[in-house]
Amino acid sequence: MHPARQPTARQRVQRHGGNGGRVVVLDDQHIGLTPKHFHERVPACHGEAAAVRILRPRIAGAPLGGRLADRFPLTRVLIAVQLLRAVASLALLTTNDYTLLLAFSAVGSLGDRAASVLTRLYATRVAGPDRVRYQAVHRTVANAGWALGGLAAAAALALGTAAAYQWLLAGDALSFIASALLTLRCGEPPSASHTVATSKTPTPTTKPPHTNPWRDRTYLAYVATETVLFLDDAVFKVGLPLWIAHATSAPHGLAPLLLVLNNVMVVALQVPLARFATTTTAARKLLAPLSAAFALGGIAMAFSATGGTATAIPLLTVAAVAFTLAEMLHATVSWELSVALAPDTGQGAYLGVHGLAQSAQRSVGPLAVTAAVTIGPAGWTCFGALIALTCLIQHRLVRDRLAPTPLSVPPITVSEQ
Repeated sequence: MHPARQPTARQRVQRHGGNGGRVVVLDDQHIGLTPKHFHERVPACHGEAAAVRILRPRIAGAPLGGRLADRFPLTRVLIAVQLLRAVASLALLTTNDYTLLLAFSAVGSLGDRAASVLTRLYATRVAGPDRVRYQAVHRTVANAGWALGGLAAAAALALGTAAAYQWLLAGDALSFIASALLTLRCGEPPSASHTVATSKTPTPTTKPPHTNPWRDRTYLAYVATETVLFLDDAVFKVGLPLWIAHATSAPHGLAPLLLVLNNVMVVALQVPLARFATTTTAARKLLAPLSAAFALGGIAMAFSATGGTATAIPLLTVAAVAFTLAEMLHATVSWELSVALAPDTGQGAYLGVHGLAQSAQRSVGPLAVTAAVTIGPAGWTCFGALIALTCLIQHRLVRDRLAPTPLSVPPITVSEQ
């Protein structure tokens, strides 16, 4: 028998810099739900409907945040989203009702995805032509935050008490509040969508060819290819640990070590790699080595299962290095091309639609790498080849659309101080 009222659900929160990822873990020791009780209280149809409810806000968060940023001052929208995330995190402490937990998590997911796009948009507008270097710094800080968040989550798991998870979740909420307070001190970046017309401002003679990303077939096709390229995110979170545990003779302890290697490489090399993509043309050229890195990673994963421990460990290390290099190159290329392909007057809306690629990958990615693990070595070979081919398709897709000059900002803009 489980008590009628227990402390709220265990929470495990990992922070990716300023963009929090939230995982709610139901634990029978802390909310009194054994597997039998869970299935009795959450039947299959209800669980599927709940999954849809929590997925919709996650998908809607990115385009909604981008659209709002084009209509309202960006800093104000970002502050509102950070406060929304804080409220959602604190709300999870108030209940152990399954439906309410899903609802609060859905609101938090919406804020997470919106904040990701808004943060990227802010950095883009502030940095201008130097946006690639800003992106590298942003990813470096984000991965450092991810590592710290992972350590905090591991400590909470080790303690295994409801209080530890509650304090962890409260700390997450406080981090969002701190982000909102820091944003209050930031000036509004220049934006072509908030241009002030004066007597000296020339009247535009032509209308931009695309102002609505949903009608821009080239950009939508680009976002579709991005969804495939983002699949590498699931390799370290799902594919690599499963493959080591079930298909190779490598020790299981190698999986966390390769995750550490991934994190260290990103922190150490993301900024130096940014100098290879200082222009839009240079960023597009990186799609060729990116394709090679994905192919190498898939082949190394496939061969790691064909020998003993002595060959599995180095091959898995090569695969981890290749996929990490691909992750860093793609982050640089994706940041630059997603902005370069968007019109100045619709950056927010376009980057919001681009954010759908990451949202979709979080659903499709685990399925894709699980399929590769299930199929075996041939599955990983096909996995790497598919992403490599998509890189080449994207290289051709964006060729005619890219502007020859870096992103510029209008001479007169509205600034919120």
